[in-house]
Amino acid sequence: MSRAEMERLGWDSCDVILVTGDAYIDHPSFGMALIGRLLEAQGFRVGIISQPDWHSAEDFRRLGKPNLYFGITAGNMDSMVNRYTSDRKIRSDDAYTPNAEPNRRPDRAVTVYAQRAREAYPGVPVILGSIEASLRRIAHYDYWSDKVRRSVLPDAKADMLLYGNAERALVELTHRLARGEKIEAIRDLRGTAYMVARGWKPGEDWEEIDSTEVDRPGKVEPHPDPYAMNDSGPVAEAPASRAGTAELKFMPTLARVALRQARRSRTVVRLPSYEQVRDDPVLYAHASRTLHLESNPGNARALVQAHGERDVWLNPPPIPLSTAEMDGVYGLPYARSPHPAYGDARIPAWEMIRFSINIMRGCFGGCTFCSITEHEGRIIQSRSEESILKEIEEIRDKTPGFTGTISDLGGPTANMYRMACKEPQIEASCRRLSCVFPGICENLDTDHAPLLRLYRKARAIPGVKRVLIGSGLRYDLAVRSPEYVKELVTHHVGGYLKIAPEHTEAGPLAKMMKPGMGAYEQFRQMFEKFSQEAGKEQYLIPYFIAAHPGTTDLDMLNLALWLKANHFRLDQVQTFLPTPMALATTMWHSRKNPLKPVGRATEGVETARAGRQRKVQKAFLRYHDPENWPLLREALKDMGRADLIGNGKRHLIPSFQPAGTGGKGNFGLKGAPRGEREKHGQAHGQERDLVHRILPPARNQNSGHTGTAARDARPGKRTGAGKGAGKAAGARQGGGGKGRK
Repeated sequence: MSRAEMERLGWDSCDVILVTGDAYIDHPSFGMALIGRLLEAQGFRVGIISQPDWHSAEDFRRLGKPNLYFGITAGNMDSMVNRYTSDRKIRSDDAYTPNAEPNRRPDRAVTVYAQRAREAYPGVPVILGSIEASLRRIAHYDYWSDKVRRSVLPDAKADMLLYGNAERALVELTHRLARGEKIEAIRDLRGTAYMVARGWKPGEDWEEIDSTEVDRPGKVEPHPDPYAMNDSGPVAEAPASRAGTAELKFMPTLARVALRQARRSRTVVRLPSYEQVRDDPVLYAHASRTLHLESNPGNARALVQAHGERDVWLNPPPIPLSTAEMDGVYGLPYARSPHPAYGDARIPAWEMIRFSINIMRGCFGGCTFCSITEHEGRIIQSRSEESILKEIEEIRDKTPGFTGTISDLGGPTANMYRMACKEPQIEASCRRLSCVFPGICENLDTDHAPLLRLYRKARAIPGVKRVLIGSGLRYDLAVRSPEYVKELVTHHVGGYLKIAPEHTEAGPLAKMMKPGMGAYEQFRQMFEKFSQEAGKEQYLIPYFIAAHPGTTDLDMLNLALWLKANHFRLDQVQTFLPTPMALATTMWHSRKNPLKPVGRATEGVETARAGRQRKVQKAFLRYHDPENWPLLREALKDMGRADLIGNGKRHLIPSFQPAGTGGKGNFGLKGAPRGEREKHGQAHGQERDLVHRILPPARNQNSGHTGTAARDARPGKRTGAGKGAGKAAGARQGGGGKGRK
């Protein structure tokens, strides 16, 4: 962090200097700490430049010239999601900054930091990483500028980009650079991207195919005509005699699979160029679908996309870490606290996660608004019981302020721990976008027994009074194990449990790749039954998204009616936020559905893009707020549903407007006769009583999002997510809410 610290360590220089937009917190939930400790364990001297002044290159010279490279990250969250709301308004705070001070990082921080590092020390390699780099590795739609932008590589003038779970690639890259290899010669690492000359290939044996060949069931070879008497006939000639007959050979299935995999490993898929996807939304949707189809590490091919006269080359995704590797990463000697330079400053992201533990990575849910898949992948990577229990003991023994409560044992999804495909060969060849949509795959092992054992052992640790589950729960998986739901409800719910139906209507749910409300209702019944048996008064907190692609005003009205019928009043709701590379963002930009083969005549996706319509859809989620009533009255009249305006129980919103809220409504109080003012006051009081009777204050719920990034340090918890190379990446950027599943 400073030259003084280097001098105390006896260092004259750093091998690697990492630059981050976050405050430096030495905890595995924060990607910068995880990467720094990992490289340190490999014998490298690592320096950290936290939240530098980007207005000049001077602050980037703080630790001197690195011997190997600059590692650049925006932090645990995408800098644009971190700084702006879904309405493109600047946020008033930054959870990753001391005292939540805003404006401590630039817009598009990865690009700015990389340029300043290059300016500080020309010739030093610049390596990009973290959620912001991962989600901008190819041409992408940028919501804040409302245009398709180039890959971050040419804009940042970087030498290489590491995406996804980058530990393995980063360690190998660093060792190879230390051995004297040139950065431009290192082209074989999975999970990396770089700029190359147009048409470059790693070797002569590589084949390039067009992306239009990807989205098909397979290449169909025409059957030869056995009666043809020309060169196009059957290849094999009829034997003249039995003795001269060539032996017919059968290739075993495993050999055929190996041959096919060998061919795929030497194939690169050419996506439409940046210029093409910039100008043609249909080609953008096609490129997005192709990228997601090529995201399984078991069968993904390299991708290439032209940017002007050069290409952006993407190697296949990284192989997921094994349990032993995960244990090694999370078992490094973290201080588990902010850097002492911050003194007593309050860092909200740290306070949120300091008593929580990340037990796994990845998510096979495939929710289209979520960025976890693009960053961490669909294959679950789980830590061992021993590693997790040891971390609980370290929290108990080393973390100041611990009172006996573990706030979370989770990850991107609370209950996917150790779940995987039943057959590794099936997993390696699968190209599904989700393991649980439209239904749970028959090849998915949904056993909750390992998680139950973990919960029970965690509760039994001396000094641990409670273990809560703060991450979002995948309830369509949970209902398959009533024993798990009972254990969860009886021991691990602190009064409220977060789950994310996201919507009630089939149209939006299909575009989100979320289950229907039948699974929610089944889980709700189990939750209430087991809560009652445990003698506890507990509540579900449902999350919903407004203005998600595929959502009509009628869909939002039906959702509002469901909320009222079920006595829910949501607080702090927000509208869908399009984040780079997410499939829902593709729908938003292109108005096409990339969940199916994309063509110019294929299904269009209705999207609430106009400001007023987005406000209306958001207002339906808070139908009980008087500030929203004037807008909703107009909307209901336009929809032909004025019958829902009135002062009875069957009405959604009242026909009057309280003084000092939202507008005049049906009463212009100023200057009105005294009798009218008295009648209005009586009606207002009656309606307030009615609202509180139908919707008890105890059921007030905080949705915490609906479409914006979870403002916490948990990786994968929506920019979410992502996660530097670990848990703290903030991966659920586009879906909103903390770990909503």
